[in-house]
Amino acid sequence: MYTLGINAAYHDTSACLVRDGEVIAAAEDERFTHIKHGKRPVPFTAWELPYHAIDYCLKEAGITLADIDHIAYSFDPAIMLGERRHDETVTLPLEPSRHAQPGVADSPWDPLFLSYVVNAPRQLVSGVPHHLQKRFATVRSSAEAPYRWHYVEHHMAHEASAFLAAPFDRCAVLTMDGRGESATTSYGVFDGRDYRRIKQIDLPDSLGLLYERVTRHLGFLHSSDEYKVMALASYGEPTRADVFRAMVHGDREGGYRIDQADLEAVLGPPRVRGSEFTREHFNIARSLQLVLEETVLGMTAWLAAETGERKLAMAGGVALNCVMNARVRDQGAFDEVWVQPAAGDAGTALGAALWIDWQQRGKPARRWTMEHAYYGPAFDEQEIAAFLDQAKLPYRRLDDVAGETAELLAQNKIIGWFQGRMEFGPRALGARSILASPIDPSMQQKLNQIKDREDFRPVAPVVMEERAAEWFTAACPGNWRAPFMLFVFDVKSGREDRIPAVCHVDGTARVQTVRREQNPAYYDVLAAFEQRTGVPILVNTSFNTRGEPIVCTPRDAVECFWTSPLDALVIGPFLLEKPAREGVHAAA
Repeated sequence: MYTLGINAAYHDTSACLVRDGEVIAAAEDERFTHIKHGKRPVPFTAWELPYHAIDYCLKEAGITLADIDHIAYSFDPAIMLGERRHDETVTLPLEPSRHAQPGVADSPWDPLFLSYVVNAPRQLVSGVPHHLQKRFATVRSSAEAPYRWHYVEHHMAHEASAFLAAPFDRCAVLTMDGRGESATTSYGVFDGRDYRRIKQIDLPDSLGLLYERVTRHLGFLHSSDEYKVMALASYGEPTRADVFRAMVHGDREGGYRIDQADLEAVLGPPRVRGSEFTREHFNIARSLQLVLEETVLGMTAWLAAETGERKLAMAGGVALNCVMNARVRDQGAFDEVWVQPAAGDAGTALGAALWIDWQQRGKPARRWTMEHAYYGPAFDEQEIAAFLDQAKLPYRRLDDVAGETAELLAQNKIIGWFQGRMEFGPRALGARSILASPIDPSMQQKLNQIKDREDFRPVAPVVMEERAAEWFTAACPGNWRAPFMLFVFDVKSGREDRIPAVCHVDGTARVQTVRREQNPAYYDVLAAFEQRTGVPILVNTSFNTRGEPIVCTPRDAVECFWTSPLDALVIGPFLLEKPAREGVHAAA
């Protein structure tokens, strides 16, 4: 049975294909269209379906749309439509943006937004781009479609992406994001046989929307740059924490309420985008981050007591906050914490597909867990060579990919690394990465210049899992599995001088651990680098430049390589360098 998951309502549009409980393929549409996040999360973009990601998923399975049994769309318009019938007419002001918006749950754009969502089944068939019609044309109309269409509540999709993917037989579940149809936070429990939601918090109270508002106040792009605020927080002191504590009111039963305060009135004028950062900006970010962590620790304490579970699975965009995740892991009430690597809205395509698949198959025992995130496109050696030859690029084949790559890294070269299937989710995890040595103290600055990023942005380390305890500290000894780069760890005392490039200003690092069975090529480069330097760690950052999504295809990789100051590109078994060296041949 094939189930296709679709996320299209807000941002990070994506698709996922599940076959009998196992994820076959998953990708964000941005990787194919080169539009960051797929689209901006505004109501009139709800019509944009992730056709390119869907086409890839169908291609990966060798099927067409006619072979799909179920389609799961990760938003349920019925929740917002209420008692209205689908045959009713909705009205829309000619200029919705001129109308006052009394609240986030009462927008004059809602009728247009909901109309697009309700019409998605017909649009999927009729609106496909001409160049992608091959795999869609087997379904002539939505009325004749062989599949069944399901609308899945947004937070239910987030929840399912956690408990149906986590390596737990049973667990508590916490999801937090900006908003769904009405829910902004949800709590539940999975007992291995069934799932039960036990509590939810609705609009307008939303930790995610509060973080978005402060992101805008600090001159960043909301629903995009929240991770920058998290990084900025490390440079400040929580001098404005009382302001946020006065806005966020937690209760003793896992809930919270947020006052919709005028941020300019309580925090001062907003930062102009592109202007210098001041100490006050650092302090605002730090204060927000601290109050978020305090609030979520209270929520998880209640959830653990209420469910009696010892393991926690998390999803939703707020769960991409790796500093908060580390506090929940280290100071919270659960023994183990797992976070969905595509915790943002992209992951709802995966969650919706898993949920409908599980329901339709009678909720069988799970056979699949998400051990890695490599569910995107791959390109074999012949495809890569054909493109390089067609582009008339100088390259050479490596006899020892790991060893020769490690040698370049030991020489302080910065390398684009393109291997295997692309990652699903916002993190580059060794398939579409930029790799560098962590030993050079100036490497963070060099990488931020290459990627045209802000100076305060840290870069992350990847380390062999069995060597992690020698370089980083964890509150729970032996808990060293961090394959998705979703938790921070303290750099071990005395090790800072050996890996200064990945040591953040607060002494932490956002660590990725890797075992050889997860990604042999990636692991072997680490091992070869350790043989040459004594350090089993590399800098790993995403293979892209500012404003661009992570690269997907060989063309993307080559374009990024030649238009940025990268030193070399290792793409499959081939090496491209700037400038060319002896032994490099020009393609025929």
